Amino acid sequence: MTPPDTLRDIPSNKNGAAHNAEDSSVVSSGDVERTRSLAQCVEDAMEHYFVLLDGHDTAGLYDLVVREVEAPMFRAVMAHTRNNQSKAAELLGLNRGTLRKKLKLYDLL
Repeated sequence: MTPPDTLRDIPSNKNGAAHNAEDSSVVSSGDVERTRSLAQCVEDAMEHYFVLLDGHDTAGLYDLVVREVEAPMFRAVMAHTRNNQSKAAELLGLNRGTLRKKLKLYDLL
């Protein structure tokens, strides 16, 4: 089985709930639980950020977003792999040295 290209391509969760990419809903055992894709969460957060700016200028937005997304991603991956850096690097598609550098950057090592 090849890994999904996006989070919307994930066919089901561990409980066997089907994932519908069209409306990003998760259907399980007769009930419907609405979820949002990672892309939608980022888009919503960006829209909220711009509202909070209230017309003020900003700079360095790319670095801000990368930091905000990378840190929790690395925390989640390290928890998922039980802090196994080799497995985490493979899961992320990163060189182990690059992973260690990022973990140090976010005080996760």
